[in-house]
Amino acid sequence: MCNQSVGLIQRAIEYAGITTVSISLLREITEKIRPPRALFVPFPLGYPLGEPNNPDLQVRIMRAAFSLLSRSDIPVLEDFQI
Repeated sequence: MCNQSVGLIQRAIEYAGITTVSISLLREITEKIRPPRALFVPFPLGYPLGEPNNPDLQVRIMRAAFSLLSRSDIPVLEDFQI
């Protein structure tokens, strides 16, 4: 599914009253789509949670993404700090 479709779906879900967050691997596209809440991660395509077999990093990424759920100053695009 293309990023634009995901952004549109995310907005529709938000309109229904369900808070969403996405993890972005392509910052420039996410900036154009402007989903309600997104966390940009600096990893290659296909690795949104970083390198395999690194559960500490993966938990940090998920916590950073979940922390955006409380944000109401949307759209939010935050950078994950490695």
